[in-house]
Amino acid sequence: MTYRSSHILRQLLVYTLLVIGGLAFILPFWWILASSLKAPGAGMKFPPEFFPSVLIWSNYPKALSTVPFDVYLRNTLFLGIICVIGAVASSALVAYGFARIDFRGKALLFGLLVATMALPGQVTMIPVFEMFRSLGWYGSYLPLIVPSFMGAPFFVFLLTQFFKTIPEEMCDAARVDGASEWQIFTQIILPLSTPVLATITVFTFLYAWNDFTGPLLFLNSPRNFTMALGLQDFQGQKTIVWNQLMAAATVFTLPIIIAFFFAQKTFIQGIKLTGSKE
Repeated sequence: MTYRSSHILRQLLVYTLLVIGGLAFILPFWWILASSLKAPGAGMKFPPEFFPSVLIWSNYPKALSTVPFDVYLRNTLFLGIICVIGAVASSALVAYGFARIDFRGKALLFGLLVATMALPGQVTMIPVFEMFRSLGWYGSYLPLIVPSFMGAPFFVFLLTQFFKTIPEEMCDAARVDGASEWQIFTQIILPLSTPVLATITVFTFLYAWNDFTGPLLFLNSPRNFTMALGLQDFQGQKTIVWNQLMAAATVFTLPIIIAFFFAQKTFIQGIKLTGSKE
């Protein structure tokens, strides 16, 4: 076997494995989408029907009118946008301090911050709930919003590693010209960090959009429910209409897929550049 033929064979094997892996990830979403367009009861057929013979588009307006999904969507977008602002702003500030400013105990503090990433959320769930309840924040969005303004350990770590790849000579030159640390941070560091900031934006918005445990713990009024709780509310109806439930799940999932599709280039670039020494 020649080198060219062996290379083609390896490439064919790689692409075959990638296609199989891609289909494995696509299949669950395709099943939700196909089920959302089926007639009532068709989703329970065996063998399963992956391509509906008749498309029932009316499942979508019926599903969205069963519970106030417009209210849930507005609440979710509000939480997502506020949490993105808080996470990006606070994490960038903390990361700049770790990456560019020397102070006593910096290594110890950074090590403690990184160590908190190993602590499961389930361990702190009850103490955090009791703390916010004692503050009188139960039933409001504050327990879901305020923590995002405190700096997320993973994002701080990600940004710190990225900031260290920016040449220090640029900052020194700005200091010689009389620039303050705030001006260096806002006019030099942040503009050069667009890929990793976009990555944090995607991560934060995905978390806020998909978060079920947080709203379940702290929100007690249906008018404050998010999309994740809205799906649970839909499933809690007396009679579950599965094709309409799948339609609601599609509406819940589709915006995230579209957003990631348009942001994937910047997202992947941010992950690739973080920690590199170019």
